[in-house]
Amino acid sequence: MPPNQTMEMAMIQRTTFSNTKSSDSADHDENDMNINTTPSIIWINAISISLFHIISVISFFLTIYKMKFLTILWMIMYGGFAGFGVTAGAHRLWSHRSYKAKLPLQILLLICYSAAGMNSLYDWVRDHRVHHKFSETNADPHNSKRGFFFAHVGWLMQTKHPDVIRKGKNLNMRDIAENPLLQFYNKYFLLFKIIFCFIIPTAIPIYVWQEEWEYAFISQCLLRYMGVLNVTWSVNSFAHIWGTRPYDKRIRPVENLGVAIFALGEGWHNYHHVFPWDYKAAELGNYKVNLTTMWLDLFVKLGLVYDAKQPSAELIKTVIEKYGDCSNYHHISEFHSELAQMKE
Repeated sequence: MPPNQTMEMAMIQRTTFSNTKSSDSADHDENDMNINTTPSIIWINAISISLFHIISVISFFLTIYKMKFLTILWMIMYGGFAGFGVTAGAHRLWSHRSYKAKLPLQILLLICYSAAGMNSLYDWVRDHRVHHKFSETNADPHNSKRGFFFAHVGWLMQTKHPDVIRKGKNLNMRDIAENPLLQFYNKYFLLFKIIFCFIIPTAIPIYVWQEEWEYAFISQCLLRYMGVLNVTWSVNSFAHIWGTRPYDKRIRPVENLGVAIFALGEGWHNYHHVFPWDYKAAELGNYKVNLTTMWLDLFVKLGLVYDAKQPSAELIKTVIEKYGDCSNYHHISEFHSELAQMKE
């Protein structure tokens, strides 16, 4: 095995071993859950999230057929715009540093992320890094071992396990905390969120094609917002429970086509947890199920993305053969065979 591939393999082992636990360690986690760590429900979160979803679902059935076609199309497009800020920005750029972006693209990604209406970027990145480093343990903010509902949204309705807080404080977040652009963004985050998540997307249908204000509000502030939130949360729930594990059968994250389609390519999660530094977050070279990569590759050609990282085809093949569950897709192997031939 070439030296650089040996180094990559060592990185794989460190990454995946951090997601697997000995029986003694697992027992320790279970005991920890029983000793003064009973979570408390954050009632304001539980009630507001529940009411938001109830009102949104009812509004969908009462108004969707009354909205103008352009309003529905705008709702879908703006949802993709917002999702790109999460997938390409908060996730692949700032959480994993899987590529580098020029300033204009960074600004665009921050606007997109504001449109998604998530928690602050600093909190998102911190929680995601803890999730990867301590996946499926008590230190994982949305540990899927605690059930689908907890992994999807329940973790936002209750206090964090002490391990999540403790491990989160020990993370190195200097690249986020000391970045001048992100410092400015975090300082005015709430303002950006209100403007780009609610005001602008609601105003456009009203003033551009004269949509009724209530339908514009419902389409953006309820339906589109609910959709973006749940698609993002589905990566923590569906993509950690239902699917295959072609790259590492020892860990819980899975390959989930449905999540990949709706989450702009974030459903290839077994691969992502094995190769978190890959800017594609997938082995697939097919843009139909990885729209985030399609846009990033376009920005590469425009000179706005550079130093995009990805593992070698040989390393991926080695990992599949050593740790996979034998469910790897034939067209993926064929893709890499063609890629290797092109390089020759």
